[in-house]
Amino acid sequence: MMRTRTFGALASVVGFLAFVEFTSGVLQGYYTPMLSTIARHLGIHDADVNWLEGAQLMLSALVVPAFAKLGDMVGHKRMLLLSTALTAAAGLVLPFTDSFALFLVAWALMGFYVVWLPLEIALIWSRSRRMEGRSRLTAKAAGILVATLEAGAIAGALAGGALVDTLPLPVVLLVPAVLVVVCFFVVLFGVSESPEPMGGVFDTAGVVLISLALLCFTGGLGLLRLEGGVANPSAWIMTAFGVLLVVPFAVWELRHRDPVIDVRMFRSPALWPVFLTAGLFGVSVLGAQAPLSTFARTDPGVYGYGLGTSGFRTSLIIGIYLVAMIAGALLFPIVARRATPRLTLMTASLLVGAGYLLFLPFHDSYGQVVTNMVVAGVGSGALVASLPAAAASASPATQTGVATGLTNSVKTVGGAIASCVFGIALLNGASTAAGETAGSLAGYITVWLGGGGAALVAAVLLVFVPKEAFTDRPAVAEAAFTDR
Repeated sequence: MMRTRTFGALASVVGFLAFVEFTSGVLQGYYTPMLSTIARHLGIHDADVNWLEGAQLMLSALVVPAFAKLGDMVGHKRMLLLSTALTAAAGLVLPFTDSFALFLVAWALMGFYVVWLPLEIALIWSRSRRMEGRSRLTAKAAGILVATLEAGAIAGALAGGALVDTLPLPVVLLVPAVLVVVCFFVVLFGVSESPEPMGGVFDTAGVVLISLALLCFTGGLGLLRLEGGVANPSAWIMTAFGVLLVVPFAVWELRHRDPVIDVRMFRSPALWPVFLTAGLFGVSVLGAQAPLSTFARTDPGVYGYGLGTSGFRTSLIIGIYLVAMIAGALLFPIVARRATPRLTLMTASLLVGAGYLLFLPFHDSYGQVVTNMVVAGVGSGALVASLPAAAASASPATQTGVATGLTNSVKTVGGAIASCVFGIALLNGASTAAGETAGSLAGYITVWLGGGGAALVAAVLLVFVPKEAFTDRPAVAEAAFTDR
Protein backbone atom coordinates (compact mmCIF):
# COMPACT_ATOMS: atom_id res chain seq x y z
CA MET A 1 0.00 0.00 0.00
CA MET A 2 2.86 2.36 0.84
CA ARG A 3 4.50 1.60 -2.50
CA THR A 4 1.21 2.34 -4.32
CA ARG A 5 0.86 5.70 -2.54
CA THR A 6 4.46 6.56 -3.41
CA PHE A 7 4.00 5.78 -7.08
CA GLY A 8 0.73 7.70 -7.06
CA ALA A 9 2.40 10.77 -5.57
CA LEU A 10 5.15 10.63 -8.18
CA ALA A 11 2.61 10.24 -10.99
CA SER A 12 0.75 13.28 -9.68
CA VAL A 13 3.94 15.35 -9.74
CA VAL A 14 4.71 14.24 -13.30
CA GLY A 15 1.18 15.26 -14.31
CA PHE A 16 1.63 18.80 -12.99
CA LEU A 17 5.12 19.06 -14.50
CA ALA A 18 3.69 17.91 -17.84
CA PHE A 19 1.58 21.08 -17.84
CA VAL A 20 4.76 23.08 -17.27
CA GLU A 21 6.40 21.42 -20.26
CA PHE A 22 3.30 21.94 -22.38
CA THR A 23 3.65 25.64 -21.58
CA SER A 24 7.35 25.48 -22.47
CA GLY A 25 6.39 23.96 -25.84
CA VAL A 26 3.84 26.71 -26.46
CA LEU A 27 6.53 29.33 -25.84
CA GLN A 28 8.83 27.60 -28.33
CA GLY A 29 6.23 27.29 -31.09
CA TYR A 30 3.84 30.20 -30.56
CA TYR A 31 5.95 33.10 -31.79
CA THR A 32 7.42 31.49 -34.93
CA PRO A 33 4.51 32.30 -37.30
CA MET A 34 4.42 35.94 -36.22
CA LEU A 35 8.08 37.00 -36.30
CA SER A 36 7.60 39.13 -39.40
CA THR A 37 4.57 40.79 -37.78
CA ILE A 38 6.63 41.46 -34.65
CA ALA A 39 9.36 43.01 -36.84
CA ARG A 40 6.79 45.39 -38.41
CA HIS A 41 5.41 46.22 -34.96
CA LEU A 42 8.88 47.15 -33.70
CA GLY A 43 9.86 48.94 -36.92
CA ILE A 44 12.86 46.70 -37.62
CA HIS A 45 14.02 44.63 -40.58
CA ASP A 46 13.34 40.88 -40.69
CA ALA A 47 17.07 40.20 -40.40
CA ASP A 48 17.16 41.95 -37.00
CA VAL A 49 14.79 39.30 -35.62
CA ASN A 50 17.88 37.09 -35.36
CA TRP A 51 18.99 39.22 -32.42
CA LEU A 52 15.99 37.96 -30.46
CA GLU A 53 17.07 34.33 -30.91
CA GLY A 54 20.71 35.14 -30.21
CA ALA A 55 19.96 37.07 -27.01
CA GLN A 56 17.73 34.31 -25.66
CA LEU A 57 20.28 31.59 -26.46
CA MET A 58 22.96 33.64 -24.70
CA LEU A 59 20.86 34.04 -21.56
CA SER A 60 19.97 30.33 -21.66
CA ALA A 61 23.62 29.38 -21.59
CA LEU A 62 24.22 31.72 -18.63
CA VAL A 63 21.32 30.83 -16.33
CA VAL A 64 21.22 27.04 -16.54
CA PRO A 65 24.44 26.32 -14.56
CA ALA A 66 23.51 28.74 -11.76
CA PHE A 67 19.86 27.66 -11.45
CA ALA A 68 20.73 23.97 -11.68
CA LYS A 69 23.24 24.28 -8.85
CA LEU A 70 20.85 26.34 -6.73
CA GLY A 71 18.22 23.66 -7.34
CA ASP A 72 20.50 21.05 -5.78
CA MET A 73 21.30 23.40 -2.90
CA VAL A 74 17.96 24.94 -1.90
CA GLY A 75 15.36 22.83 -3.70
CA HIS A 76 14.41 22.18 -7.32
CA LYS A 77 10.82 23.35 -6.88
CA ARG A 78 11.97 26.66 -5.44
CA MET A 79 14.15 27.39 -8.46
CA LEU A 80 11.43 26.16 -10.80
CA LEU A 81 9.07 28.69 -9.23
CA LEU A 82 11.61 31.49 -9.50
CA SER A 83 12.37 30.79 -13.16
CA THR A 84 8.64 30.60 -13.93
CA ALA A 85 8.01 33.94 -12.20
CA LEU A 86 10.84 35.61 -14.16
CA THR A 87 9.53 34.15 -17.43
CA ALA A 88 6.01 35.38 -16.66
CA ALA A 89 7.22 38.87 -15.75
CA ALA A 90 9.19 39.12 -18.99
CA GLY A 91 6.26 37.78 -21.02
CA LEU A 92 3.95 40.43 -19.56
CA VAL A 93 6.27 43.18 -20.84
CA LEU A 94 6.10 42.11 -24.51
CA PRO A 95 2.49 43.13 -25.24
CA PHE A 96 2.96 46.64 -23.84
CA THR A 97 6.05 47.93 -25.65
CA ASP A 98 7.01 48.86 -29.20
CA SER A 99 10.60 49.66 -28.23
CA PHE A 100 13.01 47.19 -29.80
CA ALA A 101 15.53 47.57 -26.97
CA LEU A 102 12.98 46.84 -24.23
CA PHE A 103 11.40 44.06 -26.29
CA LEU A 104 14.83 42.49 -26.81
CA VAL A 105 15.59 42.51 -23.07
CA ALA A 106 12.21 41.03 -22.18
CA TRP A 107 12.48 38.42 -24.93
CA ALA A 108 15.91 37.39 -23.64
CA LEU A 109 14.62 37.12 -20.06
CA MET A 110 11.88 34.77 -21.24
CA GLY A 111 14.75 32.36 -21.89
CA PHE A 112 14.57 31.38 -18.21
CA TYR A 113 12.13 28.67 -19.30
CA VAL A 114 15.10 26.60 -20.55
CA VAL A 115 15.88 25.56 -16.98
CA TRP A 116 12.45 24.00 -16.48
CA LEU A 117 13.15 20.56 -17.97
CA PRO A 118 16.53 20.01 -16.21
CA LEU A 119 15.02 21.05 -12.88
CA GLU A 120 11.99 18.81 -13.44
CA ILE A 121 14.12 15.76 -14.25
CA ALA A 122 16.27 16.41 -11.17
CA LEU A 123 13.10 16.79 -9.08
CA ILE A 124 11.67 13.49 -10.34
CA TRP A 125 15.02 11.74 -9.79
CA SER A 126 15.21 12.96 -6.20
CA ARG A 127 11.56 12.08 -5.49
CA SER A 128 12.06 8.51 -6.77
CA ARG A 129 15.23 7.84 -4.76
CA ARG A 130 13.63 5.04 -2.67
CA MET A 131 11.76 3.39 -5.54
CA GLU A 132 12.66 0.25 -7.40
CA GLY A 133 13.70 0.85 -11.02
CA ARG A 134 14.58 4.49 -10.39
CA SER A 135 16.38 5.03 -13.71
CA ARG A 136 13.54 3.45 -15.70
CA LEU A 137 10.95 5.58 -13.91
CA THR A 138 12.93 8.76 -14.55
CA ALA A 139 13.37 7.88 -18.22
CA LYS A 140 9.65 7.18 -18.59
CA ALA A 141 8.76 10.46 -16.89
CA ALA A 142 11.21 12.32 -19.13
CA GLY A 143 9.57 10.79 -22.20
CA ILE A 144 6.15 11.99 -21.03
CA LEU A 145 7.46 15.49 -20.33
CA VAL A 146 9.14 15.80 -23.72
CA ALA A 147 6.05 14.46 -25.48
CA THR A 148 3.91 17.14 -23.83
CA LEU A 149 6.56 19.74 -24.67
CA GLU A 150 6.37 18.88 -28.37
CA ALA A 151 2.57 18.75 -28.22
CA GLY A 152 2.69 22.25 -26.75
CA ALA A 153 4.99 23.39 -29.55
CA ILE A 154 2.52 22.11 -32.16
CA ALA A 155 -0.44 23.72 -30.36
CA GLY A 156 1.50 26.95 -29.92
CA ALA A 157 2.48 27.19 -33.57
CA LEU A 158 -1.09 26.54 -34.75
CA ALA A 159 -2.61 28.94 -32.22
CA GLY A 160 -0.06 31.66 -32.89
CA GLY A 161 -0.54 31.42 -36.65
CA ALA A 162 -4.33 31.59 -36.31
CA LEU A 163 -4.50 34.41 -33.74
CA VAL A 164 -2.00 36.76 -35.39
CA ASP A 165 -4.26 36.96 -38.45
CA THR A 166 -7.38 37.81 -36.45
CA LEU A 167 -6.38 39.77 -33.31
CA PRO A 168 -4.22 42.83 -32.56
CA LEU A 169 -0.60 41.87 -31.86
CA PRO A 170 -0.58 43.07 -28.20
CA VAL A 171 -3.52 40.76 -27.44
CA VAL A 172 -1.80 37.87 -29.24
CA LEU A 173 1.40 38.44 -27.23
CA LEU A 174 -0.55 38.44 -23.98
CA VAL A 175 -1.79 34.86 -24.40
CA PRO A 176 1.48 32.97 -23.61
CA ALA A 177 2.24 35.35 -20.74
CA VAL A 178 -1.09 34.49 -19.07
CA LEU A 179 -0.37 30.78 -19.63
CA VAL A 180 2.99 31.12 -17.83
CA VAL A 181 1.25 32.88 -14.91
CA VAL A 182 -1.12 29.89 -14.64
CA CYS A 183 1.91 27.63 -14.83
CA PHE A 184 3.41 29.39 -11.78
CA PHE A 185 0.39 28.54 -9.64
CA VAL A 186 0.32 24.96 -10.95
CA VAL A 187 3.88 24.50 -9.66
CA LEU A 188 3.16 26.39 -6.43
CA PHE A 189 0.17 24.29 -5.39
CA GLY A 190 0.65 21.05 -7.34
CA VAL A 191 4.34 20.16 -6.95
CA SER A 192 6.10 19.18 -3.72
CA GLU A 193 9.69 20.16 -3.06
CA SER A 194 12.49 17.66 -3.66
CA PRO A 195 13.47 15.95 -0.40
CA GLU A 196 16.67 16.75 1.45
CA PRO A 197 18.23 19.70 -0.46
CA MET A 198 22.01 19.51 -0.22
CA GLY A 199 22.63 23.04 1.09
CA GLY A 200 26.12 24.46 0.94
CA VAL A 201 27.69 27.81 -0.01
CA PHE A 202 26.98 29.21 -3.46
CA ASP A 203 30.06 29.45 -5.65
CA THR A 204 29.70 33.08 -6.76
CA ALA A 205 33.20 33.34 -8.24
CA GLY A 206 32.64 30.19 -10.29
CA VAL A 207 29.34 31.54 -11.64
CA VAL A 208 30.98 34.84 -12.60
CA LEU A 209 33.83 33.08 -14.40
CA ILE A 210 31.62 30.68 -16.38
CA SER A 211 29.16 33.49 -17.17
CA LEU A 212 31.95 35.67 -18.55
CA ALA A 213 33.27 32.74 -20.57
CA LEU A 214 29.87 31.96 -22.08
CA LEU A 215 29.07 35.64 -22.64
CA CYS A 216 32.32 36.26 -24.51
CA PHE A 217 32.06 33.02 -26.48
CA THR A 218 28.44 33.38 -27.60
CA GLY A 219 28.88 37.13 -28.12
CA GLY A 220 31.88 36.51 -30.35
CA LEU A 221 29.93 33.94 -32.35
CA GLY A 222 27.14 36.48 -32.74
CA LEU A 223 29.59 39.04 -34.15
CA LEU A 224 30.96 36.44 -36.57
CA ARG A 225 27.47 36.01 -38.03
CA LEU A 226 27.22 39.69 -38.96
CA GLU A 227 28.12 40.83 -42.45
CA GLY A 228 31.89 41.03 -42.60
CA GLY A 229 32.13 39.41 -39.17
CA VAL A 230 34.55 36.69 -40.28
CA ALA A 231 37.05 39.40 -41.26
CA ASN A 232 36.53 41.24 -37.96
CA PRO A 233 39.42 40.47 -35.58
CA SER A 234 37.37 41.66 -32.58
CA ALA A 235 34.87 38.82 -33.12
CA TRP A 236 37.64 36.20 -33.18
CA ILE A 237 39.38 37.72 -30.15
CA MET A 238 36.15 37.73 -28.12
CA THR A 239 35.38 34.12 -29.07
CA ALA A 240 38.91 32.96 -28.22
CA PHE A 241 38.86 34.87 -24.93
CA GLY A 242 35.64 33.07 -23.98
CA VAL A 243 37.32 29.71 -24.61
CA LEU A 244 40.43 30.69 -22.63
CA LEU A 245 38.35 31.76 -19.63
CA VAL A 246 37.35 28.12 -19.19
CA VAL A 247 40.88 27.39 -17.91
CA PRO A 248 40.78 29.63 -14.79
CA PHE A 249 37.20 28.51 -14.23
CA ALA A 250 38.24 24.84 -14.20
CA VAL A 251 41.19 25.56 -11.89
CA TRP A 252 38.92 27.43 -9.48
CA GLU A 253 36.26 24.72 -9.51
CA LEU A 254 38.78 21.96 -8.77
CA ARG A 255 39.90 23.85 -5.67
CA HIS A 256 36.43 24.82 -4.44
CA ARG A 257 34.79 22.64 -1.80
CA ASP A 258 31.30 23.09 -3.28
CA PRO A 259 31.73 24.10 -6.95
CA VAL A 260 28.88 25.35 -9.10
CA ILE A 261 29.97 22.75 -11.69
CA ASP A 262 32.06 19.82 -10.56
CA VAL A 263 34.39 19.62 -13.57
CA ARG A 264 35.31 16.08 -12.48
CA MET A 265 32.01 15.07 -14.07
CA PHE A 266 33.60 15.65 -17.46
CA ARG A 267 36.05 12.81 -16.84
CA SER A 268 33.40 10.36 -15.66
CA PRO A 269 33.24 7.45 -18.16
CA ALA A 270 29.45 7.53 -17.93
CA LEU A 271 28.96 11.31 -18.15
CA TRP A 272 31.47 12.80 -20.60
CA PRO A 273 29.97 10.98 -23.61
CA VAL A 274 26.52 12.22 -22.56
CA PHE A 275 27.71 15.83 -22.43
CA LEU A 276 29.48 15.52 -25.77
CA THR A 277 26.41 13.87 -27.25
CA ALA A 278 24.30 16.80 -26.02
CA GLY A 279 26.68 19.28 -27.64
CA LEU A 280 26.72 17.39 -30.93
CA PHE A 281 22.94 17.01 -30.78
CA GLY A 282 22.65 20.78 -30.44
CA VAL A 283 24.17 21.06 -33.92
CA SER A 284 21.06 19.55 -35.48
CA VAL A 285 18.24 20.36 -33.06
CA LEU A 286 19.22 24.03 -32.60
CA GLY A 287 21.57 24.90 -35.44
CA ALA A 288 19.98 23.16 -38.42
CA GLN A 289 16.26 23.76 -37.92
CA ALA A 290 16.01 27.31 -39.31
CA PRO A 291 17.99 26.43 -42.49
CA LEU A 292 15.64 23.50 -43.13
CA SER A 293 12.66 25.86 -42.96
CA THR A 294 14.24 28.40 -45.33
CA PHE A 295 15.24 25.60 -47.74
CA ALA A 296 11.60 24.53 -47.95
CA ARG A 297 10.53 28.12 -48.72
CA THR A 298 13.18 28.64 -51.41
CA ASP A 299 11.68 28.78 -54.94
CA PRO A 300 13.28 26.10 -57.16
CA GLY A 301 12.09 27.94 -60.26
CA VAL A 302 14.28 30.91 -59.33
CA TYR A 303 17.25 29.35 -57.59
CA GLY A 304 17.28 25.79 -58.95
CA TYR A 305 16.83 24.19 -55.51
CA GLY A 306 14.33 24.21 -52.67
CA LEU A 307 10.66 23.26 -52.52
CA GLY A 308 8.92 26.62 -52.94
CA THR A 309 6.36 25.74 -50.27
CA SER A 310 3.90 28.18 -48.76
CA GLY A 311 4.06 29.13 -45.11
CA PHE A 312 1.28 26.68 -44.25
CA ARG A 313 2.89 23.73 -46.07
CA THR A 314 6.20 24.58 -44.39
CA SER A 315 4.46 24.57 -41.00
CA LEU A 316 3.13 21.11 -41.84
CA ILE A 317 6.69 19.84 -42.26
CA ILE A 318 7.56 21.29 -38.87
CA GLY A 319 4.41 19.81 -37.34
CA ILE A 320 5.14 16.34 -38.72
CA TYR A 321 8.70 16.61 -37.41
CA LEU A 322 7.37 17.48 -33.94
CA VAL A 323 4.94 14.55 -34.01
CA ALA A 324 7.89 12.30 -34.84
CA MET A 325 9.73 13.76 -31.85
CA ILE A 326 6.77 12.90 -29.61
CA ALA A 327 6.89 9.33 -30.87
CA GLY A 328 10.63 9.14 -30.22
CA ALA A 329 10.27 10.52 -26.69
CA LEU A 330 7.55 8.00 -25.81
CA LEU A 331 9.36 5.09 -27.43
CA PHE A 332 12.65 5.71 -25.60
CA PRO A 333 11.72 4.19 -22.19
CA ILE A 334 10.04 1.20 -23.88
CA VAL A 335 13.06 0.41 -26.06
CA ALA A 336 15.51 1.17 -23.24
CA ARG A 337 13.73 -1.34 -20.99
CA ARG A 338 14.01 -4.10 -23.59
CA ALA A 339 17.56 -3.26 -24.66
CA THR A 340 19.68 -0.85 -22.57
CA PRO A 341 19.62 2.95 -22.26
CA ARG A 342 23.10 3.11 -23.82
CA LEU A 343 22.08 1.16 -26.93
CA THR A 344 18.91 3.22 -27.21
CA LEU A 345 20.91 6.45 -27.10
CA MET A 346 23.19 5.11 -29.82
CA THR A 347 20.23 4.14 -31.98
CA ALA A 348 18.63 7.56 -31.51
CA SER A 349 21.87 9.27 -32.56
CA LEU A 350 22.10 7.05 -35.64
CA LEU A 351 18.52 7.96 -36.60
CA VAL A 352 19.30 11.67 -36.36
CA GLY A 353 22.43 11.18 -38.47
CA ALA A 354 20.58 9.12 -41.06
CA GLY A 355 17.75 11.67 -41.29
CA TYR A 356 20.09 14.55 -42.10
CA LEU A 357 22.39 12.61 -44.41
CA LEU A 358 19.36 11.45 -46.40
CA PHE A 359 19.00 15.07 -47.51
CA LEU A 360 22.17 14.75 -49.60
CA PRO A 361 20.56 12.50 -52.27
CA PHE A 362 16.89 13.15 -51.44
CA HIS A 363 15.87 16.81 -51.21
CA ASP A 364 13.99 17.50 -54.45
CA SER A 365 10.41 16.76 -53.39
CA TYR A 366 8.08 17.48 -50.50
CA GLY A 367 7.71 13.78 -49.69
CA GLN A 368 11.48 13.26 -49.54
CA VAL A 369 11.96 16.15 -47.12
CA VAL A 370 9.09 14.98 -44.90
CA THR A 371 10.52 11.45 -44.80
CA ASN A 372 13.97 12.73 -43.84
CA MET A 373 12.48 14.89 -41.08
CA VAL A 374 10.46 11.99 -39.66
CA VAL A 375 13.58 9.81 -39.39
CA ALA A 376 15.54 12.62 -37.72
CA GLY A 377 12.55 13.55 -35.56
CA VAL A 378 12.16 10.11 -33.96
CA GLY A 379 15.84 10.11 -32.99
CA SER A 380 15.70 13.73 -31.81
CA GLY A 381 12.70 13.10 -29.56
CA ALA A 382 14.44 10.15 -27.95
CA LEU A 383 17.58 12.23 -27.32
CA VAL A 384 15.70 15.20 -25.87
CA ALA A 385 14.00 12.85 -23.41
CA SER A 386 16.94 10.61 -22.63
CA LEU A 387 19.92 12.92 -22.21
CA PRO A 388 18.78 14.67 -18.98
CA ALA A 389 17.57 11.35 -17.55
CA ALA A 390 20.84 9.66 -18.46
CA ALA A 391 22.83 12.46 -16.83
CA ALA A 392 20.71 12.24 -13.67
CA SER A 393 21.22 8.50 -13.30
CA ALA A 394 24.97 8.75 -13.94
CA SER A 395 25.67 11.70 -11.64
CA PRO A 396 26.47 11.81 -7.91
CA ALA A 397 23.53 12.59 -5.62
CA THR A 398 24.78 16.10 -4.82
CA GLN A 399 25.06 17.09 -8.50
CA THR A 400 21.81 15.83 -10.07
CA GLY A 401 20.49 19.26 -11.04
CA VAL A 402 23.91 20.37 -12.27
CA ALA A 403 24.33 17.27 -14.44
CA THR A 404 20.89 17.57 -16.04
CA GLY A 405 21.41 21.29 -16.53
CA LEU A 406 24.78 20.73 -18.19
CA THR A 407 23.15 18.66 -20.93
CA ASN A 408 21.06 21.74 -21.77
CA SER A 409 23.98 24.18 -21.53
CA VAL A 410 26.29 22.08 -23.68
CA LYS A 411 23.48 21.56 -26.20
CA THR A 412 23.00 25.33 -26.38
CA VAL A 413 26.72 25.92 -26.95
CA GLY A 414 26.73 23.28 -29.69
CA GLY A 415 23.73 24.95 -31.31
CA ALA A 416 25.35 28.39 -31.09
CA ILE A 417 28.52 27.15 -32.80
CA ALA A 418 26.52 25.37 -35.50
CA SER A 419 24.28 28.38 -36.05
CA CYS A 420 27.34 30.54 -36.64
CA VAL A 421 29.03 28.06 -38.99
CA PHE A 422 25.83 27.32 -40.93
CA GLY A 423 24.98 31.01 -41.22
CA ILE A 424 28.37 31.77 -42.73
CA ALA A 425 28.11 28.75 -45.06
CA LEU A 426 24.68 29.82 -46.31
CA LEU A 427 25.88 33.35 -47.04
CA ASN A 428 28.88 32.08 -49.00
CA GLY A 429 27.87 32.07 -52.65
CA ALA A 430 24.29 33.15 -51.90
CA SER A 431 22.32 34.53 -54.84
CA THR A 432 19.86 37.40 -54.95
CA ALA A 433 16.65 37.58 -56.94
CA ALA A 434 13.52 39.72 -56.73
CA GLY A 435 14.98 41.58 -53.77
CA GLU A 436 15.26 38.48 -51.59
CA THR A 437 18.41 36.61 -50.66
CA ALA A 438 18.44 32.82 -50.63
CA GLY A 439 21.09 30.65 -49.02
CA SER A 440 23.48 28.83 -51.31
CA LEU A 441 22.98 25.16 -52.14
CA ALA A 442 26.54 24.51 -50.97
CA GLY A 443 25.55 26.06 -47.65
CA TYR A 444 22.56 23.75 -47.28
CA ILE A 445 24.77 20.75 -48.07
CA THR A 446 27.06 21.95 -45.27
CA VAL A 447 24.07 22.04 -42.91
CA TRP A 448 23.04 18.48 -43.80
CA LEU A 449 26.59 17.17 -43.51
CA GLY A 450 27.12 18.98 -40.22
CA GLY A 451 23.87 17.80 -38.62
CA GLY A 452 24.29 14.21 -39.82
CA GLY A 453 28.00 13.96 -39.13
CA ALA A 454 27.67 15.35 -35.60
CA ALA A 455 25.01 12.77 -34.76
CA LEU A 456 27.13 9.90 -36.09
CA VAL A 457 30.10 11.08 -34.01
CA ALA A 458 27.81 11.09 -30.96
CA ALA A 459 26.81 7.48 -31.67
CA VAL A 460 30.49 6.49 -31.81
CA LEU A 461 31.25 8.27 -28.52
CA LEU A 462 28.47 6.35 -26.77
CA VAL A 463 30.29 3.11 -27.62
CA PHE A 464 32.79 4.06 -24.89
CA VAL A 465 30.14 4.41 -22.18
CA PRO A 466 30.14 1.49 -19.70
CA LYS A 467 27.43 -1.04 -20.54
CA GLU A 468 25.86 -0.69 -17.10
CA ALA A 469 25.63 3.11 -17.30
CA PHE A 470 22.30 4.92 -16.87
CA THR A 471 20.92 2.12 -14.72
CA ASP A 472 20.39 1.86 -10.96
CA ARG A 473 23.90 0.56 -10.32
CA PRO A 474 25.45 3.32 -8.18
CA ALA A 475 29.06 2.27 -8.62
CA VAL A 476 29.31 3.67 -12.11
CA ALA A 477 27.81 7.00 -11.19
CA GLU A 478 30.11 7.60 -8.27
CA ALA A 479 33.34 6.09 -9.63
CA ALA A 480 34.78 9.28 -11.03
CA PHE A 481 33.97 11.43 -8.01
CA THR A 482 35.61 9.57 -5.17
CA ASP A 483 39.11 10.95 -5.77
CA ARG A 484 39.00 14.42 -4.33
